[in-house]
Amino acid sequence: MVTIELPAALRALAGQQAKVRVEAASVETALQALCVAHPALREKLFLDGGALKRTVGVFVGDDDVRDEPRGALSARDTVVLVAAMAGG
Repeated sequence: MVTIELPAALRALAGQQAKVRVEAASVETALQALCVAHPALREKLFLDGGALKRTVGVFVGDDDVRDEPRGALSARDTVVLVAAMAGG
């Protein structure tokens, strides 16, 4: 199973969990499985058309995989979601 780490801002929508484990072969399927398990996350992560929102960073290890969601994952991988900060 793949682990998805959630930022504090999204944990309330996932039962206060900091980490959620899902069966997935790619980042894309991991995020979809996350939203099936916790439907309230879908509107925070995805646009109406299904594209990932630009305000969400997605990392596997040190690699930014936000624009490559179909890359393969191993069962030991951790997907880290990062909420973008705004302000100035």
